[in-house]
Amino acid sequence: MAEIDNLTLLEESSNKTPETQIDGNLLIAQSLFRAGVRVMFGVVGIPVTSLANRAVSLGIRFIAFHNEQSAGYAASAYGYLTGSPGILLTVSGPGCVHGLAGLSNSTINCWPMVMISGSCDQKDIGKGDFQELDQIQAVKPFVKYSIKVTDIKHIPEDVKTVLNSSVFGRPGACYLDVPTDVLHQTVTESVANELLTVSDQNQILEGTPLANLEVEKAVSLLRNAKRPLIVFGKGAAFARVEDSLKRLVERTGIPFLPTPMGKGLLPDTHELAATAARSLAIGLCDVAVVVGARLNWLLHFGEPPKWSEDVKFILIDVAKEEVELRKPCVGLVGDAKRVLDRINLEIKDDPFCLGRTHPWIQAIMKKAKENVLRMEVQLAKDVVPFNFLTPMRIIRDAILAQGSPAPILVSEGANTMDVGRAVLVQAEPRTRLDAGTWGTMGVGLGYCIAAAVASPDRLVVAVEGDSGFGFSAMEVETLVRYQLSVVVIVFNNGGVYGGDRRNPEEIGGPYKDDPAPTSFVPGAAYHTLIEAFGGKGYLVGTPEELKSALAESFFARKPTVINVTIDPYAGSESGRMQHKN
Repeated sequence: MAEIDNLTLLEESSNKTPETQIDGNLLIAQSLFRAGVRVMFGVVGIPVTSLANRAVSLGIRFIAFHNEQSAGYAASAYGYLTGSPGILLTVSGPGCVHGLAGLSNSTINCWPMVMISGSCDQKDIGKGDFQELDQIQAVKPFVKYSIKVTDIKHIPEDVKTVLNSSVFGRPGACYLDVPTDVLHQTVTESVANELLTVSDQNQILEGTPLANLEVEKAVSLLRNAKRPLIVFGKGAAFARVEDSLKRLVERTGIPFLPTPMGKGLLPDTHELAATAARSLAIGLCDVAVVVGARLNWLLHFGEPPKWSEDVKFILIDVAKEEVELRKPCVGLVGDAKRVLDRINLEIKDDPFCLGRTHPWIQAIMKKAKENVLRMEVQLAKDVVPFNFLTPMRIIRDAILAQGSPAPILVSEGANTMDVGRAVLVQAEPRTRLDAGTWGTMGVGLGYCIAAAVASPDRLVVAVEGDSGFGFSAMEVETLVRYQLSVVVIVFNNGGVYGGDRRNPEEIGGPYKDDPAPTSFVPGAAYHTLIEAFGGKGYLVGTPEELKSALAESFFARKPTVINVTIDPYAGSESGRMQHKN
């Protein structure tokens, strides 16, 4: 009888269906999906192709690029636009190295991003394995946090850690290294679910609470200031402070100055906007509230002679280290929106407002009006061959005619970006992306793709110099492949800053007949590049041609390149940074 029972148990065991096995590729994809990731950017290959396919099968959109550099720029911009980490997937070795551009760009601009790279088998480290590199060491200067997954069972927790680290405190880039052997390891489905459940239960750390006395001191400084100013940057845009900022400005009547990517949090056309009176505003203000902007080169380090020696700074920043570095009169560490809400609450109990007749407001408005009128006189002229102002005015008017939701503007290039910053108008938050804190050229197409994916209801318009466009021009194929609503406008002046600008004494030597280091092929047909992939291209050189191309392309909302012929001597070398070159 016992023998029969044993045979029955053996038979039942042999008939039992083996539990499904989950490999490292699928477990990473599941961990990302459970954390809310819905988009990834990257370039696939050994050993991460299966990871990309698994992610897509779960409902994560994978945007495949030609180059990890552009994909990394896309991931960094996506993190800024959405507030959630942008994800970059790369192969090992050189793929990881190419991705460093995106990592560094993300960290320097304080945008959340995670790069995930495959790496060689752990048992073969040091033997010269395929694409072997100490990737943890390679990424170290550019990330907040990095970790190598050493076993499949660590995947859910390690994925959650890098995602959380990228957004906690000052946002930035993080890195996850996944060896090939870990991608191929398996666990049962029940074990995978248990690992995912445990990871889900871990909590994100809370920020530091604000001190009431510091808020009161900040409000007291503002209340007693004779020439107060509010400065805000892309950190404020990332924190979604627009409503809180509007309440503060309209309640107190204090003029404001956005940094380039802070533009649009309040409309550029707001009567208290001091952008057109920038030098006067920062040179004479006695108290400056700086929200989500660092006192770096973009703001002249907060030092004389651009700023008054006696100016008192109220610095609002998410990073304690930044406040300690700058040593402001008052430092408020925390999420910018939360801090502004506290300031608004403190003012509400004892309100004050400068009023439009206040001498400071009158001075700002007068100078801004004078400078705008002076610019409009120049913009009113139709100059052909095109200078930078004529086509920029036509583009400005075409963008404004789109109404709301406003197009997202992507801008890069020396003269193109500098002129565009002064001419193009931002009326809505997070609708301007440019070279940023590092002045990075080559971000354009990556940013365009990120913007189109993050905000599919908006048109994306890139206004680029031909040099900036050239860094990532092949990604126009990516625009066509995914049919993204992007119009790329190339200001074609034949080179970096435009043509050959050398002085006679700089021309000599055995290669003096070579093109100048700043020169490209004259009259390059950039518009035909996108046509090779099925997109639409335009070549324009007159106001009528440009207006027609913009009207057609903005209406169609299909991948387009408009090649705008610019006088090669219209701009200046290095744009507004001539003193650095």
